[in-house]
Amino acid sequence: MTPLYIEWHPDVVALSLGRMAIHWYSLCWLAGLALAWLTVRRLYREEKLKDELFDPLFAYCFIGILAGARLGHCIFYQPDVFLTSWHGLVEMLLPIEFLDQGGWTFTGYRGLASHGGTLGLMIALWLYVRKTRLSLWLVLDNIAIATPLTACMIRLGNLMNSEIIGKVTDVPWAFIFYRVDTLPRHPGQLYEAIAYLLLFVIGWRLYRKSPQKVGTGFFFGLCLTYIFTARFFIEYTKEIQEAFEASLPIDMGQILSIPFIILGVTCLVRSRKS
Repeated sequence: MTPLYIEWHPDVVALSLGRMAIHWYSLCWLAGLALAWLTVRRLYREEKLKDELFDPLFAYCFIGILAGARLGHCIFYQPDVFLTSWHGLVEMLLPIEFLDQGGWTFTGYRGLASHGGTLGLMIALWLYVRKTRLSLWLVLDNIAIATPLTACMIRLGNLMNSEIIGKVTDVPWAFIFYRVDTLPRHPGQLYEAIAYLLLFVIGWRLYRKSPQKVGTGFFFGLCLTYIFTARFFIEYTKEIQEAFEASLPIDMGQILSIPFIILGVTCLVRSRKS
């Protein structure tokens, strides 16, 4: 009996407005940020924090995540492309690609790394608390409760793009990513999306049960530990993203996850002492 694998070949473009194409990946990013924005706004209001303290938060988060994710991808995954020429450096910073025949074309940012995005977000939040004088742990915990929603939507965007694909498998829920090949593969993006959605449910229920934990670092530690531990093990179902990873004992995604897991566990221990 032939397994009923899921044949996956959606159009990456959600809708076209004249010459402008809006991709599913972009929509998923925006939806993830919007959900996080709504969640944190609710948390701020429940914690009786002033609206003027919340208003600049989105700009800090958006710039931090985008800049960190872009730089993280270019530096950790494709340094040979982006760090070896002036054209590469420009393409790393701007959403363009230089053409062989001369000139350039707008491409958007193709290549974003979640580890870099996390680091960029942390730096942005540090700058935000310096400006607002809020407690760093309070802000980190609030953001951590909402972050899994954004992470979930980003991975669904990867799924729509048929990127970050899994290894060949015969599990009955395997996807055939026709934009890549005709082999059944693990839907690693979907595994992560489900894991992150589950984390949001867990974090929200824990917040409702013990709102006093906000500000101790508990939710920040839980978020880092859970997300990057899940990422570490789900990486075993994925194909490597760059050829140089084949020579490594574990892939780059796993290597970059380890420091965040250690930081997460450290924050959980600290929160218990608090």
